[in-house]
Amino acid sequence: MTIYQDILNRTEQGRKQLAVLVDPDKLLNKEVENIAAIAAKSGVDYFFVGGSLLVNNELDQCIKILKANCEIPVILFPGNNMQLSWKADAILFLSLISGRNAEMLIGRHVIAAPYLKLSPLEVISCGYMLIESGKTTAVQYMSNTMPIPSDKLDIAICTAIAGEMLGLKMIYLEAGSGALHSVPISMIEQVKQNISIPLITGGGLNTPEKVRQAAVAGADIIVVGNAFENNSGLISEMADAVHKASKNV
Repeated sequence: MTIYQDILNRTEQGRKQLAVLVDPDKLLNKEVENIAAIAAKSGVDYFFVGGSLLVNNELDQCIKILKANCEIPVILFPGNNMQLSWKADAILFLSLISGRNAEMLIGRHVIAAPYLKLSPLEVISCGYMLIESGKTTAVQYMSNTMPIPSDKLDIAICTAIAGEMLGLKMIYLEAGSGALHSVPISMIEQVKQNISIPLITGGGLNTPEKVRQAAVAGADIIVVGNAFENNSGLISEMADAVHKASKNV
């Protein structure tokens, strides 16, 4: 079974899923080992690996450590074309549909396509939507795009619908790393009600309660990253919150 089919099956069953975002730039090898061990015990569903800008050339090593210490699928979450590795299991082929930067919509994808065609990676197309979070995030700066205002539900809904109609397999509502405010619950609810493909959300989800609220609102996959970098024990609490939310749907 492919990773995407597994995501679809869990989504149809109402099983909420937790993805732990690992940025190779921010973690030492021992910290990655520790996160892998805790994630395995906590029932984390996926690792997303990547960042807006990787500078230490540790991507392959990070993936290798994760896979050596657990069996959780590793999915590339690339900020650019340099963040590609055959050591992962899959890649989110992100198209930044909230912006109007042609390079982020299709340009970089054309460059990466031949590599991905030859690779063993499972390619999962994903409509990436940047949502205003109260500060300028790294992804906003690096992508040179404006986020969708957090109070413009109609724009978010129509953008997500268009992404599904274009054939994208998932929609990702992103507030950005270190966001002051996470994606509004009302936006998660409305977007989920208007699409039939899995919905991911991340950014600013730094407490188990915020994670739970996002899951109950309709997010199928919740992504956490910055919140656990100084407290890896939060992974267990957030995984528990996601699992409990699954029972409420």
